[in-house]
Amino acid sequence: MQRRFKVVLTWDKEDKVYVATVPAIPGCSTFGDTKEEALAMAEDAIKVTLEGLAATGQPLPESDVDVSIVEVMVPA
Repeated sequence: MQRRFKVVLTWDKEDKVYVATVPAIPGCSTFGDTKEEALAMAEDAIKVTLEGLAATGQPLPESDVDVSIVEVMVPA
């Protein structure tokens, strides 16, 4: 069964990495030096987390893909 999850990327200035979190799966987060690496690591983290949940008989989270972007003008 295919599921889709929202992955949120944020830049960590201190560690100089992209942090990837998966809001639908509490505690599922990882990081990478590039956006691409962080997303690949997130995919692996999601797979491992879902496998662990399934192996222990816990319910799997539902797909989570409702994303909106809001742009605002900021005074100079």
